[in-house]
Amino acid sequence: MKNKLCQILNIKYPILQGGMAWVATAELAAAVSNAGGLGIIGAGHMPPDVLRREIQKTKSLTKKVFGVNIMLMSPFVKEVMQVVIDEKVAVITTGAGNPAEYIPALKEIGSRIIPVVASVALAKRLERTGVDAIIAEGQESGGHVGEISTMSLIPQIVDAVSVPVIAAGGIADSRGMAAALALGAQGVQIGTRFVASLECIAHSNYKNAILKAKDRSTIVTGIATGHPVRVLTNKFTREYHVMEKNGSSPEELEQLGAGKLRIAAREGDVDHGSVMVGQISGMITDIKSVEEIIQDLVNGLPKVLSGISDNI
Repeated sequence: MKNKLCQILNIKYPILQGGMAWVATAELAAAVSNAGGLGIIGAGHMPPDVLRREIQKTKSLTKKVFGVNIMLMSPFVKEVMQVVIDEKVAVITTGAGNPAEYIPALKEIGSRIIPVVASVALAKRLERTGVDAIIAEGQESGGHVGEISTMSLIPQIVDAVSVPVIAAGGIADSRGMAAALALGAQGVQIGTRFVASLECIAHSNYKNAILKAKDRSTIVTGIATGHPVRVLTNKFTREYHVMEKNGSSPEELEQLGAGKLRIAAREGDVDHGSVMVGQISGMITDIKSVEEIIQDLVNGLPKVLSGISDNI
């Protein structure tokens, strides 16, 4: 599986772990990298000193390449960028903005820059800034989402850019990975499946909520704020939608959602917290080690491809 993406990132398998705030910590990132993929710390709104500690902890847990996901709308974005430069982090993925102003400094230390996009227009614009690859994320994914499905988005972005494309959204097993590769992606980014792992530090209630999820258990909130987010339906989302329906302002809705991911992921309040998971949660039925998850993905590919051949 040593394709161009693997060569660029110096990884064994073209499998990236999503940079999910509050759950993509050093423990999970190191485990994914040790298993042959690319582990990613989710910086979210971490202050710079907290991120530095996570990076240094990850370095103590793995000698393999790992990355950091930076939300460009973070109030600490400039300080956080300086931290990853100081720590010489090998791969930086970005979301919620354009990383162009930071690319020269990141390139100077040899970092690979991979933005997450949800449209062809943004993919083309960011390719011109000199990014090394693009993560094309369909609306099936958990957390912040766009409007286009993975099946439709991936081939259009593959056709529009020349850098490697990584598919994200609705991928949790070998079938999803094979489909992404068939659409032209050179790798996959997986989030929800890795949350349901032994190494992920998310609260057991958060993981169990994934195991209990069905195909229609998720919902998109925040459309009125301009920042739609896919989460599991619960008391919090029902309250949110009542306020949305009654015409609450974006500021009121943002205030209602503030801190809700933390209380779900870390404190285990999956009734009143924001449980950010993808639609694929409906097919996750167990909690495994990261090593097992990655080996299942890789070892299952031949059977999937053989099945396709049999159906032709």
